[in-house]
Amino acid sequence: MPGKFVIKKGKDGQFYFALKAANSQTVLQSEGYKTMKSCQNGIESVRKNSQDPKRFVCNTAKDGRTYFVLKASNGQEVGRSQMYKSNSGCKNGMKSVAASSQGADVVLPE
Repeated sequence: MPGKFVIKKGKDGQFYFALKAANSQTVLQSEGYKTMKSCQNGIESVRKNSQDPKRFVCNTAKDGRTYFVLKASNGQEVGRSQMYKSNSGCKNGMKSVAASSQGADVVLPE
């Protein structure tokens, strides 16, 4: 089920996107982009790369919680998830990104 990408301009002047699942929960957040066009390219990278399970890397934080990173074909990080209490939660988050990003609307900053 499609979600939506929400683009915001940060206090640092950079653009960030968050992918929200159909239930409005944020499942992936980007790093900062200097231009709106670069941010939109990042969204397209999520749509493309999230369809390849090999692009997801699950990591464990110091406190034991897990999170995942989505990487582009060049190895650069495209987005990062929230923290999960379990590996199964992390894997479900990856599936959510793959499903939510396809056909997701893009909400531009006001």
